[in-house]
Amino acid sequence: MCRLGSPGCRTRAGEGPGGAEPSRNSAAPPPPRLPSACPQLPASGCALGRRTGLVSEPLHADSLPRRPQRAPSASALHAAGAEPPILWGLASVFSSRTSRKSASRAGNDSAMADGEGYRNPTEVQMSQLVLPCHTNQRGELSVGQLLKWIDTTACLSAERHAGCPCVTASMDDIYFEHTISVGQVVNIKAKVNRAFNSSMEVGIQVASEDLCSEKQWNVCKALATFVAHREITKVKLKQITPRTEEEKMEHSVAAERRRMRLVYADTIKDLLANCAIQDDLESRDCGHMVPAEKTRVESVELVLPPHANHQGNTFGGQIMAWMENVATIAASRLCRAHPTLKAIEMFHFRGPSQVGDRLVLKAIVNNAFKHSMEVGVCVEAYRQQAETHRRHINSAFMTFVVLDADDQPQLLPWIRPQPGDGERRYREASARKKIRLDRKYIVSCKQTEVPLSVPWDPSNQVYLSYNNVSSLRMLVAKDNWVLSSEINQVRLYTLEDDKFLSFHMEMVVHVDAAQAFLLLSDLRRRPEWDKHYRSVELVQQVDEDDAIYHVTSPALGGHTKPQDFVILASRRKPCDNGDPYVIALRSVTLPTHQETPEYRRGETLCSGFCFWREGDQLTKGPTPA
Repeated sequence: MCRLGSPGCRTRAGEGPGGAEPSRNSAAPPPPRLPSACPQLPASGCALGRRTGLVSEPLHADSLPRRPQRAPSASALHAAGAEPPILWGLASVFSSRTSRKSASRAGNDSAMADGEGYRNPTEVQMSQLVLPCHTNQRGELSVGQLLKWIDTTACLSAERHAGCPCVTASMDDIYFEHTISVGQVVNIKAKVNRAFNSSMEVGIQVASEDLCSEKQWNVCKALATFVAHREITKVKLKQITPRTEEEKMEHSVAAERRRMRLVYADTIKDLLANCAIQDDLESRDCGHMVPAEKTRVESVELVLPPHANHQGNTFGGQIMAWMENVATIAASRLCRAHPTLKAIEMFHFRGPSQVGDRLVLKAIVNNAFKHSMEVGVCVEAYRQQAETHRRHINSAFMTFVVLDADDQPQLLPWIRPQPGDGERRYREASARKKIRLDRKYIVSCKQTEVPLSVPWDPSNQVYLSYNNVSSLRMLVAKDNWVLSSEINQVRLYTLEDDKFLSFHMEMVVHVDAAQAFLLLSDLRRRPEWDKHYRSVELVQQVDEDDAIYHVTSPALGGHTKPQDFVILASRRKPCDNGDPYVIALRSVTLPTHQETPEYRRGETLCSGFCFWREGDQLTKGPTPA
């Protein structure tokens, strides 16, 4: 058997996109109806084959819970027959891996998981008092020292789960929100979000505490990848079993984050090859530019026993601290001031180094923007007997600003890159800045701040796809779904969260999950069984797993004009046993498909299908290492 979530929605209550009136979108039509000839289900539903199915029972407003009268929310509009902002047949579709037999059971499980006695078995906490020896010239905690503490805490968490030594493979982007002064306490908490074959993702939270005022601040969050290592036998990590809502959400999107890490280098290459990166290198006044070569720094460090872990390998945190040091020197040579590190873009460890290695650290300012600069750092290792044979073991890009007395960023001088590699690094820095801004806008901002339709272009495709899938997976993982109705073993759940009204349907049917995945992931076939899809045009096949469609549907809700949608469809096969097949849908905007007078443009923020195979073991596909 296979459990399938069927059409639902996530809509922002009381507003349309960008604050537009809700009338921009149609009222919710019934979910798609499959041909009545399907034999496996009663009249209220229809099997797609042997093990999965799709609800065909029309969803009426009366089936949704009503709320007390107040300002027009999505559910109130629904109950009154008015049109909510984004509800229609193409909307959120999801289910939970464990069948929700009742809302009370789900609530009790959540209460047990979140109870006072529960603690994640992989969680490790570290608290450090910031002493003068830990600070920089401004009396603030050195970022390098903080990185060493972060790496140590995360490594201990990874080793607690693996039961064997672990090494740092990478550290994702880190954005520093707050500085830490001498005398304050740093509280670091790390836990394993998900384990793959031999690697695992560790989530880290860093906060600072003032012991006198008892105030606390969030400093940063980080995600690190660690690899378990045994010299004799191959490591096969046991899987993480998430219990709390937060753990379920992090676990559900960890595979998608891993996918994004693996394609990051290709994203930069594609952006440079296919997109015009705007820079004013030729128009700048060369008389007021600083040659990039003046910012170049090279330093060598000898790896001693205190710099290494219990395996004899250099601490990843120690290497990161040395990198931060040379990057700060390079940034200072450009601005002639004391810069502040604001962000680090992905430390990637290409190989280990051991006690006795010489590490050569090189840094240079790649590009200077109006208020920030990017410094590139690389690390090479060699043994004393083979200095000419250097191993590239790490690289990273760091973003610095210079703050005035009011903590406002100051204007920076322009950089003049060297011809050849210098100009390449200059343009790559511009590409990375664009990706950072896109990523921060798409991935980091809150759902309530995201417009229903986000402009699509090749530079932000990776993060749009990530946001598309992760939003649906995180919505699935929420614990506070309420069972609204159940008819013929078809369950309707609703969720009111912040400014959103969401719902999903759930049923178990007899169709092979892989076959259903192929059918549902190609929207061009949907008009065959869904009368609310009048036509579907494939606008662009972005890659193997992502495509953009233009969908038209008939006029509904008393409107005379038909409706159209521009939809990004992202599909994912299961990463491991227990993972669902995912088909995530969201609205995007394209310059080639602007809103026209012929149609009313509809939009959806978070929608799709999630379904699991029931009973039989899931056939494992390519699995992360």
